[in-house]
Amino acid sequence: MQRRAFLHNLAAVGAISCLPISIQRSLAAEAGAVSVDELPKLEGDLTLYLGRGEGGLYENVLEAIRKRNPNLNLQIRRGATAALANSIVAEAKAGVRRADVFWAVDSGAVGLVSDAGLARPLPADLTGQLKPGFRYPQWAPVSGRIRTLPYNTERLTPDQIPDSVMALADSEFAIGWAPAYASFQSFVTAMRLLQGEKATEEWLRGVSRNATSYAGELGVVMAVERGEVDLGFANHYYTLRLKNGKPDAKVDLAFTNNDAGCLVNASGILALSEGDLPINFIRYLLTREVQSYLATEAYEIPLVNGVKPPQGLPPLSTISPPKVDLTQLADLRPTLNLMRRVGVL
Repeated sequence: MQRRAFLHNLAAVGAISCLPISIQRSLAAEAGAVSVDELPKLEGDLTLYLGRGEGGLYENVLEAIRKRNPNLNLQIRRGATAALANSIVAEAKAGVRRADVFWAVDSGAVGLVSDAGLARPLPADLTGQLKPGFRYPQWAPVSGRIRTLPYNTERLTPDQIPDSVMALADSEFAIGWAPAYASFQSFVTAMRLLQGEKATEEWLRGVSRNATSYAGELGVVMAVERGEVDLGFANHYYTLRLKNGKPDAKVDLAFTNNDAGCLVNASGILALSEGDLPINFIRYLLTREVQSYLATEAYEIPLVNGVKPPQGLPPLSTISPPKVDLTQLADLRPTLNLMRRVGVL
């Protein structure tokens, strides 16, 4: 019901607010998420490079935006986030601009494009809608995901799980992980930035002694629930989605404290071409309707002020993630080299 209501509300062609855009933007900066009814219509040609993610839910958002804006000619190029980021940089070096907007499922890819000097500055009223700690001058986080330790509730109790991710290297827990998964690699990159390469290498070697690899982090969470492993490493939403479909699932979430194990990463979007259209398109993704939809359906964390977090996740204020500039996660090559050297890739 909530999904249908979102799609109806966002796509409806009802009257747009008559407030001057300057007032709308002021309200956005002061009050957090605004409604799509307060935004201008989108008109013209726009090419979006879209990183794959969230099982079609992002596609639902884009289709609703299309229906609401019949004069918007939205062309979408889909692909793996990292590959699209590399394409944008390569196209720029060749003197070609094909993308107007880039929506990436991982902030490291955003950082790659931003570091190449290709992102347009965003207006302060747009970034001002975002929660403190997620305001960047050249890109807008759309939704967040926190690294967690899903654990089997029949094999472990919460007090058995250390609050330091580094301690797991010396534990005898059976651990599930997905080293080839992009979010895991961003997590290892954060560890490398926070703890140094030597400590990260020792951690990878220690954990690998008792680790079982899976193709993705949904597979990790399902293995934890089946009791194949004691705990694992995964973004929070895989556990919440599993529990939504299976309320008696034998899995729950644990969080580490102020280290890479509870990193809050984000999908993000940036504008690559001039004009109002790319910026106003980004505004749609920060509306109350889109943010609520992603929280309800994808169990992602809304990063705009005033939108409720997904059910089953503690408030961010009760979690202690590390202070990391998410764009620094673009420095992935040393991480991949390290993981290959250790033998986990």
